[in-house]
Amino acid sequence: MKKLGLIYNPVSGHALFKGKLDPIIDMFQKHGIVLCPYRTRGGGQDNLGYFLREMRPDGVLAAGGDGTVHAVVNAMLAADMDIPLGILGSGTSNDFATHLGIEDWEAYIERIAAGEARRVDLGLLEGTGQYFINVVSAGVLTGIAHEVKPTYKNALGKLAYYLKGLGEIPRLRSFSVRITADNVSYDTDIFLFVIANSPVVAGMKQIGQKIAIDDGMLDLLAVKKTGLPQFMSVAADLFAGKSVTERENILHIRAKSFEIQTDEELHSDIDGEYGPMLPLRVRTLPLALSVYC
Repeated sequence: MKKLGLIYNPVSGHALFKGKLDPIIDMFQKHGIVLCPYRTRGGGQDNLGYFLREMRPDGVLAAGGDGTVHAVVNAMLAADMDIPLGILGSGTSNDFATHLGIEDWEAYIERIAAGEARRVDLGLLEGTGQYFINVVSAGVLTGIAHEVKPTYKNALGKLAYYLKGLGEIPRLRSFSVRITADNVSYDTDIFLFVIANSPVVAGMKQIGQKIAIDDGMLDLLAVKKTGLPQFMSVAADLFAGKSVTERENILHIRAKSFEIQTDEELHSDIDGEYGPMLPLRVRTLPLALSVYC
């Protein structure tokens, strides 16, 4: 029988995945696939790389939110395992799974059983050894996921993020930044930036046109310093699922590598998890990961 590792976060989203575990195991067994579950604990107690090396699976499933997917991808690369990744999005935010159109799990399991996969790009934070599958960001609103209590996220879902974000808007503060993209530099004042691999970020389904996960490029979008009405207009378009790359107060750059420098003390956010302090050096790794889809 083919075997897959199933790494699941028992508290992500509404903490409902645990109740779906037995039916999912049954669906895979009907396709001749056995699942080997690994329950994450967080707090530095997990050793996903050791689990994968010892198990030697034919593929890996990540069940949780974007942070769980991030942890699994980094464990796979640390263990030097080039095997397909499946994503069962069960977190508050499931941006990469949303972009891939993974919604009907029963139909998805059939695709996995058939071995249907594609190669996608990854991002690398140079000097840290950290990879990201979807986004790295910094600035106002980008750390909201860490500030919302888990009980609120489980009760309200993405609405908890939006409500927290509305509370942060009166405290908007810009910062000066130098962005170097493929050796071309831009000096400007911004409120925030995201470097995205897919167009789905923070539950917003289309931050920009022609952003692709297999083009060997990353897309930087920065919201330039502007008045509150203009900022709110951009936010409204994003929440409505509209592209903002053509907006006058948006700096949009597509490149293979970026360096972000600032004199401010700012933490980054990487796939919804705490990232390193700025400055950052980021580059794309073309088609570095195989994903069931």
